[in-house]
Amino acid sequence: MQHSVVSREEWLSARKALLQREKELTKARDAVNAERLQLPWVRIDKAYAFDTPAGRMSLGDLFDGRSQLLVYHFMFGPDWDAGCPGCSFLADHIGGALVHLNNHDVTLTCVARAPLAKIEAYKRRMGWDFPWVSSFGSDFNFDFHVSFTRQELEAGPVDYNYRPTPPEQAHDELPGLSSFYRDGEGNIFHTYSNYARGGEEMLGALMFLDCAPLGRNETGTLSFVKRHDEYRKTPAKAVCCQ
Repeated sequence: MQHSVVSREEWLSARKALLQREKELTKARDAVNAERLQLPWVRIDKAYAFDTPAGRMSLGDLFDGRSQLLVYHFMFGPDWDAGCPGCSFLADHIGGALVHLNNHDVTLTCVARAPLAKIEAYKRRMGWDFPWVSSFGSDFNFDFHVSFTRQELEAGPVDYNYRPTPPEQAHDELPGLSSFYRDGEGNIFHTYSNYARGGEEMLGALMFLDCAPLGRNETGTLSFVKRHDEYRKTPAKAVCCQ
């Protein structure tokens, strides 16, 4: 992209015009967030079980004593050797947020269909310590439309992101985020789910890049992303004042 070089006054005029658009976006986001809180809820009556480092747990157990639960549907299938690079990119943002979420009565956990042993090994590789459980053998991922069987993919479009998604745009595992509430009687309600780029605002690194001179510099969505231990190591620059 070619950029004109202008005077400070011309730049300030253009920047103020963009600021108005940014304010419109902020107000629109606030309005959408308010509408999200007004969504009706669906009671969860089905029993789900998960393998965790502390043993077999129910969906209610995953709340860890809090009233709100966020589940990130991590793309990591039973026969995969490693987790999805894009999901791993998001996972790198979780650690620092946990203390704030927990203090706000919110538990966040990742769920994947990979067996627990694979998940634990991958967590060690990536240096993560956030909660992550396995739904291996459970209907959980399928019921929340983030996992699809080979037969479903071969049969035609699958239901992902609230619309028919053709097989060439789908996969056996896809990302998403689901929200749940548990009341004082232990009843659990599904309150919200987003998929595809719906959770993009959780990716703080992208928000930084959006302010950088070259932006995301993508050839496709998250085309630049690798697992954090796969980036080419660059030597540190010499510092003359040591």
